[in-house]
Amino acid sequence: MLRETWLVFNQAMRLSLRNPAWMVIGVMQPLLYLFFFGPLLERMTENTPGFPPGTSWQILTPALIVQLALFGASFVGFGLLAELRMGVVERMQVTPASRVSLLLGRVLRDAVQTLAQAVLILILAFTVFDLSASFGAVALTLVMVACLSLALSSCSYALALTLRSEEAFPAVLNTVLMPILLLSGIFIPITHGLAPDWLYTLSRWNPFTHVVDAERASFRSEFTTDALLTGSIVLFAMTALSLYWGVRTFRRESA
Repeated sequence: MLRETWLVFNQAMRLSLRNPAWMVIGVMQPLLYLFFFGPLLERMTENTPGFPPGTSWQILTPALIVQLALFGASFVGFGLLAELRMGVVERMQVTPASRVSLLLGRVLRDAVQTLAQAVLILILAFTVFDLSASFGAVALTLVMVACLSLALSSCSYALALTLRSEEAFPAVLNTVLMPILLLSGIFIPITHGLAPDWLYTLSRWNPFTHVVDAERASFRSEFTTDALLTGSIVLFAMTALSLYWGVRTFRRESA
């Protein structure tokens, strides 16, 4: 299975490297927020009560990395839908390759792409802006964003195979992703001091809120806080359930 996973990963990575423009396009939106929204947030953290501890860049940068995975990995199902239309998926399914490998090779490629984009954002945040974080915080953040990418790309592939429609797929994604984005506190943290009680309570039911809080706690080097522990547990559960859904969907398509 490991060899088959490597073969699928190698093929998918070669296809991505032949058209690297999509990697650049995917990172443009977080970079625009970093350059044009970050300076505004710097003033807000100085004068607005209720903001979590840390500098504005320690608040914004890890959240933008989550946003990068949220939108980058969630739309990879479009590529699978194109392969379905051209018959590529059917040809791969008649091979003796493990159905787990057919999924893992793809999601690992997506995780590598997300990590490369995240590293670019971190380099710019450290060199251009006043971001300060330890090596352990950066390493932990990259591990978390890789797991998040695995979870979201698995869900994207499973949803694409379930819908099998290039018209319905973006409509469902936008319906799901928009409330997730707004309730996760990516742009402005949702805390007791800033948000009304009903909005704060609703945000606690969003698993991505806990992932964002965990990455922010990591950037503040608060490795023993409840936020980091809760976010790590939520992320692990999301990754396991998403991979299970993806593998089950690939196996069902081959039956």
